[in-house]
Amino acid sequence: MGKKPFKETTKNNTSNQQTFQKRFSALQNLPRFFRLVWETNKLLTAGNVIFRLIKSGLPLLMLYVGKEIIDEVIHIIENPQTSQQYLWILVGAELGLAVLSDLLNRCINLFDSLLGDLVANKTSVELVHHAAKLDLYQFENPVFYDKLERARRQTSGRTVLLSQTLAQMQDIVTIISLGAGLVIFNPWLILILIIAVIPSFLGETHFNEKTYSLTRSWTPERRELDYLRYLGSSAETAKEVKVFGLENYLASRFKTLSEEYYLANRKISISRASWGYLLSAIGTVAYYGAYVFVLTQTLIGLITVGTMTFLSGSFQRMHGMLQSIMSRFSGIAESALYLQDLFDFFEIQPTILANETGRNIPNPVLKGITFENVGFKYPDNDFWALRNLSFSIAPGEKLALVGENGAGKTTLVKLLACLYKPTEGRILIDGIDIQDYKLADLRANIGIIFQDFIRYEMSVSDNIAMGDVAHLEDAAAIENAANMSMATEVITKLPNKFQQVLGKRFKDGTELSGGQWQKIALARAYMRSAQLIVLDEPTSALDARAEHEVFKRFTELIEGKMAVLISHRFSTVRMADKILFLENGKLLEHGSHDTLLRQDGKYAELFNLQAIGYQ
Repeated sequence: MGKKPFKETTKNNTSNQQTFQKRFSALQNLPRFFRLVWETNKLLTAGNVIFRLIKSGLPLLMLYVGKEIIDEVIHIIENPQTSQQYLWILVGAELGLAVLSDLLNRCINLFDSLLGDLVANKTSVELVHHAAKLDLYQFENPVFYDKLERARRQTSGRTVLLSQTLAQMQDIVTIISLGAGLVIFNPWLILILIIAVIPSFLGETHFNEKTYSLTRSWTPERRELDYLRYLGSSAETAKEVKVFGLENYLASRFKTLSEEYYLANRKISISRASWGYLLSAIGTVAYYGAYVFVLTQTLIGLITVGTMTFLSGSFQRMHGMLQSIMSRFSGIAESALYLQDLFDFFEIQPTILANETGRNIPNPVLKGITFENVGFKYPDNDFWALRNLSFSIAPGEKLALVGENGAGKTTLVKLLACLYKPTEGRILIDGIDIQDYKLADLRANIGIIFQDFIRYEMSVSDNIAMGDVAHLEDAAAIENAANMSMATEVITKLPNKFQQVLGKRFKDGTELSGGQWQKIALARAYMRSAQLIVLDEPTSALDARAEHEVFKRFTELIEGKMAVLISHRFSTVRMADKILFLENGKLLEHGSHDTLLRQDGKYAELFNLQAIGYQ
């Protein structure tokens, strides 16, 4: 995580700048966005549009009623005998329009807020579902992770885009109605109005492009800033930060990177403020030129004072609305570009498909699992993580995977669980390629606990039930799984037993030791009525005696099922019926414990080295 790549990224800001054409084309995302809004809640969406249409006509009505009130007041002053009834009717009408306008504003804001929350919730749920469909290796790719990060950021804040777009439509309808009045009086006012707002619009568009470009190109750096902030201020990292005195290093690194981003953003902000003032001044001068023209027409008697008020009010409102429309267009186009990040993520497809029309896993499996010349390498990587693997696991057989770190043991397990797709070769269950089975049914028949299992900061019951969430409320199944994993002895000592919240993130939470967490996690594997159980170093935090007891119990409980064990302790491995010794992704030796000792190869060498350590 050196700084060099980040500096190179910032140098490429200019190459990532979005053209006006691309920004305009990004508006093509809006129909898809509004389909999403409509599907989220049709009633709120329809009500929002109707209220805005009604609201769009009120400015013209209020200006016209105001014009009539002024002309009527002047008429009554000049003709004292005239009845005042029409004047008070006009005042009542203006009051009614004002009350209606306020009511509509509140309804629109309410609907915007509710719709925004619902859309954010819906997209967040869809993001979770889609991410779950994608391949595991994709999550291990930093480019993909940048896309995921940008997509995450788009699941919230959609209220702004929704309000902006609907307000844009509302203001356009209002401007059309107000513009009709100006055209009837003098079409040149419309031309002056357009000249008044175009310069500031072009300026806003230009600087929004630069801001978007900077934000997008700095995605990796912003992820590192978030990570450094996490490292420096989280319960999980606090011990090492204190012991190793990392606070100054982390703070310095954060400061250096954040200042680089600040300087890049400051340059754009200063230019934006300077040019924005100049371009806005042009619009202001044009507006007052039109205002002087209307005043002159009033002074020479060509229009009434009420008409002058109507025209100046219309021009002022249209000027403000056009400025809002122009600047809002840039904001909408910018949000639409960001929205593309979300839609782009949803376009990413997995290579391992669910195969919902495939076969169900045989129950029971009769022949077992067979690897036929299986090899795997990560995309865009020439290095083979595994190569030429051929072996089988029979029903009721326990297989142990042994090898030094990086030998490919966990990769093999991920292939077995269909988390990875073999680059070459096949994996068969009862003679059928696993890709021909339904993915959900395949995984339902496999129970895996990885070495880096998740410590869910939830209740003990929830932690165990994560192994099979369909039995989340099945207290008997959860207690049985805890007994099988020997976690009960841990749970009985907790204040709230199975309802005790684990971890320190939430109030009244209790932290467990590494070994205690492993017993809780191991219970998840027992929650499944799986035909294959895989334990990938799940007891590394236990002492040798405790691990031996866990595996001895495990051996008794999985009678008739297939099992795969990964452990660095040979006292545990020797319990397996068959042992595979992997080295550099290849199968170096295989056989029973006694057979491998007689071969006096690499397995025997490591076994004897470990045995010496216990003497």
